[in-house]
Amino acid sequence: MAEHLSPFRKMQIKWAWIFMSPTLVVLFMVAGFPLFQTIWFSFTDATLDSLDEYNFIALENYGLLFTDPLWWSSVWITIKFTIAAVILETTLGVLIALMLNREFPGRGAYRAAILVPWAIPTVVSSQIWAWLYHDQYGFLNEALKSLGLIEKSIAFMGNPDLVLPTIIAVDVWKTTPFMVLLVLAGLTTISKDLYEAAEMDGAHPVQVFFQITLPLLKPTLLIALIFRSLDTLRVFDVIYIMQGSNESTASVSIYARQQMIDFQEIGLGSASSVAIFILISIFTIGYMLSMKVDFNK
Repeated sequence: MAEHLSPFRKMQIKWAWIFMSPTLVVLFMVAGFPLFQTIWFSFTDATLDSLDEYNFIALENYGLLFTDPLWWSSVWITIKFTIAAVILETTLGVLIALMLNREFPGRGAYRAAILVPWAIPTVVSSQIWAWLYHDQYGFLNEALKSLGLIEKSIAFMGNPDLVLPTIIAVDVWKTTPFMVLLVLAGLTTISKDLYEAAEMDGAHPVQVFFQITLPLLKPTLLIALIFRSLDTLRVFDVIYIMQGSNESTASVSIYARQQMIDFQEIGLGSASSVAIFILISIFTIGYMLSMKVDFNK
């Protein structure tokens, strides 16, 4: 391919690599080296007490990992969390962004207000929602009782059938504003002339959305979906704060943390971390291929 490029294009690529080199060096130091070290530890029997004295055990950690029911349980929980959270956040993000993209009084205030949940630190928002969900002192149960919707308190955080949807709801509340922000940025790039032409042709708003807005939002939505998928596949904070290392809600990141810190098994914890990295990489590449992204651009 390189021989078909013009001299000017070759010069652009050369200088692009020169300018990116410092960033790539820093990136390798803060991300690449720890990644390679984690991969190495995954082939050893290292523990937290013996980081200087350990043995190479090849794929033994991966054998233990892939035969552990708790690992596969955490994988399934993470996948369910990712699918539900990303679909809900994207759908709500698009709907809210479409409303906020219209001209109406006080639009600036609404745009600022919608970002408040996203601006609150996850530790704080998760702890707040844990209290709101409390079956004895929580505001949510009291509100539902006062409205006559329930007769006795619901143990949102104690019911195995409700706890994961409850945590997903908190993540949706917290992160939907991020999706709104990205979609709003994408909507500003769409020319208003297209909408005026569609209005003159008598197109229905639903037709306008599916034939103009959605196709032109595709690059923005792809970025938003990849970002949120990467976050949810390695979700840790919101689940750990609200449920700790509870096996019924433990994500793959919580599983890895438990192996490394609680059980001090650095080797097995590193193997699970590498497995998480591979899972996220496969998911991201599959996403981009399914959206027909041109990697050569």
